[in-house]
Amino acid sequence: MAALSNEVKAFIVQALACFDTPSQVAEAVNKEFGIEISRQTAESHDPTKRQGRNLAKRWVTLFEDTRKRFREETADIPIANRAYRLRTLSRLVEKVEGMRNYGLTLQILEQAAKEVGDVYVNRAAKVDDSLNSVSPTSVRVEVVDARKRDADA
Repeated sequence: MAALSNEVKAFIVQALACFDTPSQVAEAVNKEFGIEISRQTAESHDPTKRQGRNLAKRWVTLFEDTRKRFREETADIPIANRAYRLRTLSRLVEKVEGMRNYGLTLQILEQAAKEVGDVYVNRAAKVDDSLNSVSPTSVRVEVVDARKRDADA
């Protein structure tokens, strides 16, 4: 395989810095530049991987700068914000409930509870703090035949 141009190398490094997999990067290089590369070649441009440990300093700097910028810009994406997701789920549940689709309504409510955090989790109360153990709950079920009369009653 011929040596990759700096433009292609920069594309690979930036894609990997944005958490694309090597397979995704190899496919994107093929679509963008018409060059077929293996996923191993793509992975060799990732300084966080063993194959990329000897990557040139300028590519490591580009990788780190791109990754930092990508993480900071993620906060600007609305769906990455919990309040935005909860507002969207609220609108959806109102609409779906109006359509009388109660099964989907329950699924949306479950998702909203998961978004909030421990609201969906059912935790038992601790009985003894010194043991740091959760007390199990037991239920005793007795089968009663309704056709037979109880002599004690």
